Amino acid sequence: MRVLVVAPQPFFSPRGTPFSVYYRTLVAAELGASIDLLTYGEGEDVDIPGVRIIRIPRFPWVGPIRIGPSWPKLFLDVVLLAWTVALLARNRYDVVHAHEEAVFFCRFLKPIFGFKLIYDMHSSLPQQLRNFRFSSSRALISLFDRLEGSSLRAADAVITICPDLAKHAVRRIRDPGRHFLIENSIFEPVRLRADAPRRAAGALAPPELPGDRPIVLYAGTFEPYQGLDILLPAFARVRASRPDALLVLAGGQPAQVDRYRRLAEEEGVAEACVFTGVLEQEAVRQLVRRAAVLTSPRTAGLNTPLKIYEQLASGIPLVATRVPAHTQVLNEEVCFLVDPEPDSLAAGILAALRGDERCRRVVAAARALYDAHYSRSAYEAKMRALLQAVS
Repeated sequence: MRVLVVAPQPFFSPRGTPFSVYYRTLVAAELGASIDLLTYGEGEDVDIPGVRIIRIPRFPWVGPIRIGPSWPKLFLDVVLLAWTVALLARNRYDVVHAHEEAVFFCRFLKPIFGFKLIYDMHSSLPQQLRNFRFSSSRALISLFDRLEGSSLRAADAVITICPDLAKHAVRRIRDPGRHFLIENSIFEPVRLRADAPRRAAGALAPPELPGDRPIVLYAGTFEPYQGLDILLPAFARVRASRPDALLVLAGGQPAQVDRYRRLAEEEGVAEACVFTGVLEQEAVRQLVRRAAVLTSPRTAGLNTPLKIYEQLASGIPLVATRVPAHTQVLNEEVCFLVDPEPDSLAAGILAALRGDERCRRVVAAARALYDAHYSRSAYEAKMRALLQAVS
């Protein structure tokens, strides 16, 4: 089977690019697909046997590509469309695997070039416009909603990444049998090409941390929905009982880090907070291994974060907020579920810091859940069923 993957993102970028394209492509190639992967110019080349990476030109004046909708991404997607047409005109592909908004133009190219279409739906794009505060225009949101519905109906297979998104998609698919729930649940190290020049700006190394203090770790983007506005006040409450605790916050663009440094100062915990900036994947894992408690203080959003699966498998207690993005996967048995407000979050962190029998039960249950439903073998089985459906 010859597959064209169209991925509108920096591939692969250490600045927080979602990992799902890499793992989808890696496993599909391992299962026998011959793949051309078309993506943005920004990013680092990775080593995936059976995959040819094709990049549109890099435009330095565009600057770093952030997660979520943006005007620079719209410009790059127009260029991506032109490259997609050129590849389809020169090559015969059995399947086009379109990630996110790439499906909006691949859907219209499908009857022209006669390929089968996979829509890899990482999120509802109309919802993204609202969540990232890109636009409140009813006309624009309505246009995206119509494009999304049309793409769901036209696709030969639809992948969603969490149960809530699956419900949203299945309601609009003519044949629910064409839907595949494939969570972004594997996290093995990305294999960068040793001979490839570094295209993306280098990320920072992990900081030196004291070995005698319990570390409460947040790792992720610093977008408003991630809940750092409640995490820092919660940590101020934690410090009243555990003055030895240290909060490490990994991620964030410089302006975002500055904003939360100021909030830490206002809460009186600046001296107990370490802001690392964006780190490479392995550097974050080093911090995870050092942590006493992991946190996911999200306040909004419906899609389960990729990091939740790695946190389940980590052997470290997780404190997560009781929001749909988490409760589709998490429950009281596998983590410390708390309300998305400072007092409840602080109580959960303090409970996790105790390291008692309850913590040990939670950690064991979390690992068992991961092994049963989200492991590498489970992921491969889901991808095999997808490829068989479109072969």
